[in-house]
Amino acid sequence: QVQLVEAGGGLVQAGGSLRLSCASSGVTFSINAMGWFRQAPGKEREFVAAITRSGDLTYYADSVKARFTISRDNAKHTTYLQMNSLKPEDTAVYYCAAKLGNIATTGRWYDYWGQGTQVTVSS
Repeated sequence: QVQLVEAGGGLVQAGGSLRLSCASSGVTFSINAMGWFRQAPGKEREFVAAITRSGDLTYYADSVKARFTISRDNAKHTTYLQMNSLKPEDTAVYYCAAKLGNIATTGRWYDYWGQGTQVTVSS
């Protein structure tokens, strides 16, 4: 089993920055890809970013490209999402997810999920 705990959410003004973190514990050696997803009120969960185990490959949703950066520190079992130039439409609960197999941008292929952290961007 793998446990994921997100942190770093909060309230920020438009144009500001936040860095989310996702700490992994348990059978972490089994994890390959890590992903970030988000869900806004009344909307479906959507993909944000994903990264391979080595960090050599990353994917981003078009809506966050050039503003968000995903990274991971395997020694610390932690994955990060640096979010810059935040917009009100980025407001959502952000979830990290772990995948045992290859990197993917679809949530249903991920094996473990965190509890989420709220990000609110005011205009």
